[in-house]
Amino acid sequence: MRAVVQRVLSASVSVDGKIVGDLERPGLLVLLGVTHDDGPDQVAWMARKVWGLRILRDEQSASDVDAPVLMVSQFTLYGDARKGRRPTWNAAAPGPVSEPLYEKVCAELETLGATVARGAFGADMQVALVNDGPVTVILETP
Repeated sequence: MRAVVQRVLSASVSVDGKIVGDLERPGLLVLLGVTHDDGPDQVAWMARKVWGLRILRDEQSASDVDAPVLMVSQFTLYGDARKGRRPTWNAAAPGPVSEPLYEKVCAELETLGATVARGAFGADMQVALVNDGPVTVILETP
């Protein structure tokens, strides 16, 4: 499982011109990719890591200041462009595998106390954000 975590002042996701998820105050935008061998251990690790990651102002975490999280599915995090000019997506898990894991990461964050907004899984989404810093961290489960 891979995630790109960005500290943002604001962020929103829209589909067909309608906002489907947004942050009402500063927090984290998380782009989440799932691969074939991800499971419950990776879900729990990723949720804990995102919630406790100290990248907000004054080295605080989202859990420290109850910052919201906007979670967006992003299979392209597993794109491989080492050969040629067209990336392959072979390492990305297909929707029937990745969607339940994406939802479980969101649910686990909520169990930990997070307010989680979501993108629309599998949709052609437009993501708008205002970076804070900018601060961006790439996470990969062990």
